[in-house]
Amino acid sequence: MRRLFLTVCAATAGLVLGTSPATAAGPPTEFGTHWHDPVTAGPPVATPDTTSCSVTLADTEFRDYMPYKGTYIPPKGCGDRWSKVVLRLDGAVAGRQYDRLGYLQVGGVEVLRTSTPEPSPKGITWHVEKDVTRYAATFRDRQPVEMLIGNLVNETYTGVIKVRATLTFYAAEGRTKAAHTPDKVLTLDSAHNAGTSYEGLLTTPRNSERIVAEVYATGSGGGCEEFWYLTVPDAAPYSCKAKDGPYREVRVSVDGKLAGIAAPFPTVWTGGWSNPFLWYVIPGPRAFDVRPVEYDLTPFAGQLNDGKPHRVTVSVAGVPEGQSGWSTPTNILVWRDAKASRVTGALTAHETGAPANKVAYEPGTEHTLKADGGHSLTVAGYVDTSHGRVTTTVTRNVAAASTHRWTDGETKDGLEARWTDDESITVAGRGPATTTRSHRVYSMNGEISIGSGDRLRTVMTMGDRSDSVTLRAGKRIDWSRFDDTYTGDAAYNQNVPREQRHATGVSRERYRLLGPGTCYDRTLATAQGELTEDSRSC
Repeated sequence: MRRLFLTVCAATAGLVLGTSPATAAGPPTEFGTHWHDPVTAGPPVATPDTTSCSVTLADTEFRDYMPYKGTYIPPKGCGDRWSKVVLRLDGAVAGRQYDRLGYLQVGGVEVLRTSTPEPSPKGITWHVEKDVTRYAATFRDRQPVEMLIGNLVNETYTGVIKVRATLTFYAAEGRTKAAHTPDKVLTLDSAHNAGTSYEGLLTTPRNSERIVAEVYATGSGGGCEEFWYLTVPDAAPYSCKAKDGPYREVRVSVDGKLAGIAAPFPTVWTGGWSNPFLWYVIPGPRAFDVRPVEYDLTPFAGQLNDGKPHRVTVSVAGVPEGQSGWSTPTNILVWRDAKASRVTGALTAHETGAPANKVAYEPGTEHTLKADGGHSLTVAGYVDTSHGRVTTTVTRNVAAASTHRWTDGETKDGLEARWTDDESITVAGRGPATTTRSHRVYSMNGEISIGSGDRLRTVMTMGDRSDSVTLRAGKRIDWSRFDDTYTGDAAYNQNVPREQRHATGVSRERYRLLGPGTCYDRTLATAQGELTEDSRSC
């Protein structure tokens, strides 16, 4: 499939297709020279009706791989304790261009990891919105800004990526209180790549009572790790190889001891699976807003609070030794004990199961690779705070199962895969213990096929789901249910003049979020680049 991606993406980016526009009778029969601007079904960030102030972080164009650098200055007129902080990115691109990956950092803190849509010749615009209130401690001071969407512009790839990124601060006024946010947001000092891992030094405040790491883990573009879930062992005849197959797991270690595990999300960028027609209007889940993986490192707080630097390592299990292809920028969120200058504690339990990873290859007219993997980890520790001893226990279980089928020449190439990530965090102090349980499920069911006339077709279903419940003394005090499902089916003729591509494509996204006082349910649908449905059920 990687071989297909390389040839097809270059041939189809920014196609000019001579078809008639949509009429009242319905969408066009095939893609034209322009299509609807990219949209997602997710909700906008809810904001309070209080005084707001906006600051521009970047207003620039990306033509190469040189980052934009600027300076952030805190806003005036909204105080320095906010109820909400919202990042908004507006982008525009026209002509022909690949999908590109990008990041935005403030004071070295990663506040956004994103990718871009592929444009029409006439141009498209898109919008990304993200709640970044958790980084409020960083925004209180003057900070350097760095942003990069690596791009190549030449006679063939003409699309210049224009972006404007802003922060809007909503004041805490009247009954609208300031958000409870981390007291510090740290990055790893002297961070560097070490083989297939990324590591740096972390020095936490000596009165830290809660510590959370977040890792923006992505299989990057430009190599087989972009399609890590399709890799096969060396013995199998396929274009993307990995010695141990497709199992990947994002791990965090503290001073060499495993501290957290997680299943990565199988992000598909907007040129992925050999068919940008799938994603022109509705991108795949998380493509525009890559959500970080979170790890509660509080059991290690007693060890980290000694005032010395500690080595934190982020690695992706399953990546062949010496092979690049993953990006894992890491932020550390810290909550401090305001009434204590020093918080002591200790790690009291550390139990890790043996990692499982089984692959079974079956040759034949249709090659088959079945893969199953998983891992478990439990860590526990306590901190002695000004309000008593608090014990945190974190248990996490990750698993993956996939069946990959393909034919010689990869003219038919399909995957059915499912990843689960189950986590339980129990915090016990003077009062009743509180337990939060999260069940995350990621799924992918897709196939590329090449039929008569060299017509390539891609069919895809992706799921991003999670359920969460919080219990106190055994009684439910909070819950949420999230489901973001994408389906698409697109086809076009390869290796013919552009006006003979005759590209068609339908896509659909349903985004549901439920919880106490929350009901959001929106569905989008497209056909041949036109938006055919935008409905809400709540």
